[in-house]
Amino acid sequence: MGILIGVVGPHDLVDDVAAICEEQPGVSTLRLDYDHESQAPTIVEAHANAVEGWLFTGIVPHMLAHEADVLTRPATFVDYSGATLLSALVRLQHQGHDVTRLSIDTLSSAEVTATFAEAGLPTDELRVLPWRSGMTSQSATAFHRRGGKHVVITCLSSVHEALRGKLPVLRLAPSVHSVRVALRQLLMSAEGQAQEDAQIALGLIELDGEEGLLREATALGGTLAAFRGGIHLLVTTRGPLHDATGGFSCLPMLSRLAVYSPVVRAGFGLGRSAAEAESLARRALARARRIGDVAAVLSLRADTDVVLESVAAPPASETNLPLLARRVGLSVATLEKLLEARATVGDQPLTTREIAERLAVQQRTARRMLYRLELAGLAERTGNLSSGSSGRPLTLYRLTL
Repeated sequence: MGILIGVVGPHDLVDDVAAICEEQPGVSTLRLDYDHESQAPTIVEAHANAVEGWLFTGIVPHMLAHEADVLTRPATFVDYSGATLLSALVRLQHQGHDVTRLSIDTLSSAEVTATFAEAGLPTDELRVLPWRSGMTSQSATAFHRRGGKHVVITCLSSVHEALRGKLPVLRLAPSVHSVRVALRQLLMSAEGQAQEDAQIALGLIELDGEEGLLREATALGGTLAAFRGGIHLLVTTRGPLHDATGGFSCLPMLSRLAVYSPVVRAGFGLGRSAAEAESLARRALARARRIGDVAAVLSLRADTDVVLESVAAPPASETNLPLLARRVGLSVATLEKLLEARATVGDQPLTTREIAERLAVQQRTARRMLYRLELAGLAERTGNLSSGSSGRPLTLYRLTL
């Protein structure tokens, strides 16, 4: 069984990247190019249901799509640091340019410094403009123009076009190796997503009567049966439940069923077997009963419970911290520390170790907290980083709360 990947990027890169992807057996691509990177979110939204994963030819279109909240499938981008940047340095040196005086956009300062250290080159006279939210091709172009005689390395086709013929400029293009690495990462994410979506999800629904319940069960792609003690059993899978709850954050069917019954409680369990899912659903229903007459809880392995609100959560700027704390099962003080961390680093990811240090907790505790935030759509896994020891790799998270 094959997988269809949407490849998004500028005209001159999409075909090459897609061709490398199609060398992998079972992979086919939908080639989606743009004139300007700002068009990426619109392209993704228009083809959201056509593909099983997204591969962006660079970080900029990926981040623009992420910030527009249009990514509903696994997604990654081709990384231009490391081998790609080293190849560009060799090319510039062969052309007679001073590779110690460069103006570089999009890549992080840490990535650039690491690559130059690997090549044994000084970094004193480098100018680096890392990607950050709100950065535009115009601001990147202006940054490079202020660099005087620095040679420009850009990841943006629009910046390359604006500076070509005015400054010495080299546009980074993804190497074959970088594309293959990104593709492997995407295929693993897509496979993991498919396995997760197929997880059994059992719901125990407690309410007076059955009016409207069959319709809600059908909307969840599930079946309904009597359980015991007047409780209804709803059987579905993780994928439909994830979609119906807005990424495990809210359960609108609560408010709809409350029109017919003063008591509506739901406990959902996600497990690798029916027995495990049922056990977790019982735990979830017990907690929902403690919350109130209209409540829903999702229970997962590792003692993780997520409270599902009856309506969609407000925008982040309007979020009520006590309400959010109740939903994800963390304290207000913890959320405030996480907000401080996000304000400090912006969109840059943090490792589980860094977050543990900021919260003054053990790493395993930080991992559980981040897992809850991820389920609630308030944190996003962006990859792994070697811990430098024989232990497990450190997961990178971007905080979005």
